[in-house]
Amino acid sequence: MSINVGNNKILFFFSISLIVGICFWLFKNNEVYNKALKIHEEVITIDTHCDIDLKNFTDDNNYSSNTDSQVNIPKMNKGGLDVPWLVVYTAQDSLNENSYRKAYKNAIDKFDAIHRLIDKYSNGQLELATSSYEIYDIIKLDKKAIMIGVENAYPIGENIEIIEEFYERGARYMSLSHNGHNQLSDSNTGEYDGSYLHDGLSELGEKAIIKMNELGMMIDISHPSKESIRQTLQLSKAPIIASHSSARYLCDHARNIDNELLDMIKLNGGVVQTVAFARYLKEEDKYDPKKVSVKHLVDHIDYMVSYIGIDHVGISSDFDGGGGIINWMDASETFNVTYELVKRGYSKEEIDKLWGLNLLRVLDEVEKISKSL
Repeated sequence: MSINVGNNKILFFFSISLIVGICFWLFKNNEVYNKALKIHEEVITIDTHCDIDLKNFTDDNNYSSNTDSQVNIPKMNKGGLDVPWLVVYTAQDSLNENSYRKAYKNAIDKFDAIHRLIDKYSNGQLELATSSYEIYDIIKLDKKAIMIGVENAYPIGENIEIIEEFYERGARYMSLSHNGHNQLSDSNTGEYDGSYLHDGLSELGEKAIIKMNELGMMIDISHPSKESIRQTLQLSKAPIIASHSSARYLCDHARNIDNELLDMIKLNGGVVQTVAFARYLKEEDKYDPKKVSVKHLVDHIDYMVSYIGIDHVGISSDFDGGGGIINWMDASETFNVTYELVKRGYSKEEIDKLWGLNLLRVLDEVEKISKSL
């Protein structure tokens, strides 16, 4: 029997090289993972858009337990989500007094539910924050901070003073419209049929922007039409936010922000909160939405960081409102976003900005400008 010594040596050295390569890969991967864990523990993670359902704010079913919602206290604790913005959302309806009254009641019910969660159900684990310094104070107490946003200003009807009531109830951002034109602003939905109500903002909408600037409430441009957004950026004396939008350059959807608007937002000093919503990350005719993942979310972050700079980009989920992608299906998987950012080479300082400091900088500036007004 003959033995091919040369081939055996080649096989031996190949096996050793493969084992060494695998060990090195495991070591490096573990090193990156541990680095991401450390960063995630140290930065403040802010998700600017989490919808709520009133069924999860009752004595029998609420966020103190692991409800079937994408956001609740156990999931926030597991994923290291520090500050979810709970959203007072009202669907668009007719433009008349009766519909405005119903919409106002819906909004108040949701404000009350959020306060009930904090004051009654959370057992001291949550506190309402209305400013950046309150967030820092709450985090130091090892608690989660809740902030409130309003999606669709439709419930104010034609009474601008209701904006101040919403502010007093804790709201620190509001969008003028949602999916459908209203008394204040045209919606992005007009792009589908070319039909608009105001060709941008109405006179009432302009007054609402002035009022929000005076109060120190951030203006959210995620749902209005492009012309409405353009007019808002021209009128507002304070930086604005897109609470849950992504880059139109990478995904051609009416809800996303195109390069022209990105340029204006950078000039305005605002921030775009990249959103984990499959249809806004990948076009359905080019990709299976069920396969959209955190990698695609960070692709949008990468693009906007390269286009308008690290200071103008943030992160949001749209949980319980259609958001949720592979590896960030709910708040318990929040760490995976940080992990992907670390794998892409983002530093702790950059991740800190993306996860919250950019948003808080805008909040501070809006508050400062309101005092001057």
